[in-house]
Amino acid sequence: MSHDDRLFLVTAAAGKTGGATIDLLLERGHRVRAMVHRDDDRSRVLAAAGAEVVRADLLDLDGVTAALQGVSGAYFCYPIREGLLEASVNFAQAATETGVRSVVSMSQISARREARSNAARQHWLAERLLDRTGLLTTHLRPTFFAEWLTGWWELRGGEGHLRLPFGQGRHAPIASADQARVIAAVLADPEPHDGAAYTLHGPVELDHHEIAAVMATTLGFPVHYEPISVEEFTTAMTDRGLPAHLVQHLGNVAVDYQDGVFSGTNDNVERIGGRAPMSVEQFVLANKPAFDTNGPRFVPAP
Repeated sequence: MSHDDRLFLVTAAAGKTGGATIDLLLERGHRVRAMVHRDDDRSRVLAAAGAEVVRADLLDLDGVTAALQGVSGAYFCYPIREGLLEASVNFAQAATETGVRSVVSMSQISARREARSNAARQHWLAERLLDRTGLLTTHLRPTFFAEWLTGWWELRGGEGHLRLPFGQGRHAPIASADQARVIAAVLADPEPHDGAAYTLHGPVELDHHEIAAVMATTLGFPVHYEPISVEEFTTAMTDRGLPAHLVQHLGNVAVDYQDGVFSGTNDNVERIGGRAPMSVEQFVLANKPAFDTNGPRFVPAP
């Protein structure tokens, strides 16, 4: 157990990577401040676990500054919605003013200058902004979360369906819990990772036909991957009322996926986080209740 007196701020604390990171930091004896948007059941769970819970918004400079007071290192995570660049500027300024030493930022594997997704390009710009601060900075660029499988899951007639526009593209799904191990490790020891941008992958690269086959074997009933066009995908999201910014992002990263941007594997999770990442089979086994009904049909927040 760690006995140092550092305080870590975790933004998006009620999200999947944020909550899992807080659990790990607390287990290891660290002090944690959890930044949330509202008081609810999730924030009360964090408080009961031992985190100091603060309400603040990354789009509010004064609120972020207050949340960062006394903090040594921070996990910066912003969802796929409008405002990323403003949030990044606010965070960078507040962290500089308050003497924060290090930051782990959640980016994405498609972040690059030439990205067609507005969100992906904004993540690239946010990375460059943080690189220009005096902070020890580490960027994480995960491929698609394993949680996508529950988010876009359809159960019809006792059979599972994944209707997605990914063609024959491939990736190695990465669970949020495995990403949290990397986040917690870098927060605790930032110096070796300063200036790094790590892509994060699961252990095995698969196409969605292969993912569906693994899911079928694990769940004990048929699962089908049904490739659809990007246009059908974006139209369906628009019809369901998803925000235009998210629709624009997901439509363009679907093309990136087909082009191989999300592919690959490496040992970053095990090397930095200390444990091999979960396979698709292990993730499905750990989350079986999520496959008993239709998924929420949205991208899970980091």
